[in-house]
Amino acid sequence: MRNMRDLHDAVIEGAVDRVRPKIMTVCAILFGLLPIMWSPALQAGADVMKRIAAPMIGGIVTSGVLELLIYPVIYVIWRKRELQDQSEEAAPLIPPALIPSKRKYRDKDLDFQFNK
Repeated sequence: MRNMRDLHDAVIEGAVDRVRPKIMTVCAILFGLLPIMWSPALQAGADVMKRIAAPMIGGIVTSGVLELLIYPVIYVIWRKRELQDQSEEAAPLIPPALIPSKRKYRDKDLDFQFNK
């Protein structure tokens, strides 16, 4: 990474790659713990399990928010100090995969010229 644009592209790409696995993990754990939280207190051991399940639900939701929102911001702030060129323009909010590449058009033009 040589500039802010590279840093932002790397953070966006990394965060997007982590969304699906993290959401699947959080949902699987939540769907497993919610029946414990909704069980009636008259069942044997339900009161003990509710005390265990409540902090686990809070922890897993907190870890999802931290990993997907807070950690990327902290990483950008931390790495920003190490970059030499901080005067470059701000990175766009569009993911790099959605920006059309000029190389495709140049390759087509070269193929077209060679086919003549």
